[in-house]
Parts: sequence; structure tokens; C-alpha cells
Amino acid sequence: MADVILEPAGPDRHGAMSNLFQLYTYDFTEQWAGTARGELGEDGLFKAYPHLDAYWTDPDREPFLIRADGHIAGLVLLNRHSHAGLPLDHAVAEFFVVRKHRRGGVGRAAALAAIAPRPGQWELAVARRNLGALAFWRRVAAEAADGPVDELDRDDDLWNGFILRFRVA
Repeated sequence: MADVILEPAGPDRHGAMSNLFQLYTYDFTEQWAGTARGELGEDGLFKAYPHLDAYWTDPDREPFLIRADGHIAGLVLLNRHSHAGLPLDHAVAEFFVVRKHRRGGVGRAAALAAIAPRPGQWELAVARRNLGALAFWRRVAAEAADGPVDELDRDDDLWNGFILRFRVA
């Protein structure tokens, strides 16, 4: 398996993060089939991620690049936003691994590197149509949790999908 590290992404990495969001959005467009979301602009690009700038001004947000054997392999954004509307300490806001580095343990290692050193109540929200991600996050949550993993199924104004909640000691 590749050597995987999370690199804190300072403001100087904004361009790299923006570029990765183009790839991430591209992957997500299959989840949005039949909806107005995910259309390309006339410049051939997807809309920019609307919350990215806040990751360098809001102390409750943390941006990371995922590196595999020294190469950029994805991104992780952590925040404190609850899709369940319940108290929490940490949430994975966005998580993306480029296709080349999937199914080889890079995503698992990156997810655990983000979660394990941050004790408290965690929340992982997974869009309803993203069943592959749900299976991945169930495995990660089970490995990271100190105790049971609660799974909520929401379809309301806060979220449409599954929410995994668990504690890390």
C-alpha cells in the first residue's frame, strides 16, 4: 500500500484544492442524473465549491490534501456542521480520492488519519444515491469508533441520505 499522509492545506494550496473540486464534482455528477445539479458552465468548468474560502478563515474548518507516496491523491475537508441537527465535535464535510488511488487503501488510511487524532462526537453524512461511499464510511466508522455507530436515515431539509454518528476517545 502507498504511504498516505494528510497535509494541512494552507491558503497557498487554494488553486490545487479548487482543481481537485473539479474532479470531485465530475465524479459526483452521476449521482445527480435527472436533476439540474452538476451542469458544466460555458467555460467547460463546474461551479466552484461555495464554501472553500471559509476553510482558511473559519477556525471550525480544516482543509487537507491527501498524499499517496508523495503525490496529491485527493482532499479532505473537516468542519463542525451537523446534517442531523445534533451536537457534534467533528464532521467530514468533503472527501475525495482520485480514481488512480481508490481501492488500494488510500481512502481508508486518509479517513482514519483525519478521524483518529480528533476525539469527540463525529458525524459522516452520505448522500442517498452514493451507496459505494456508504459502504466505505460504514467500514471506516466501525474501525474508528469507540463504541457503537448510530446510523440515521434522513430525508428532510437538513439532509437526504444516511448519517453515521460515533465517538472517538
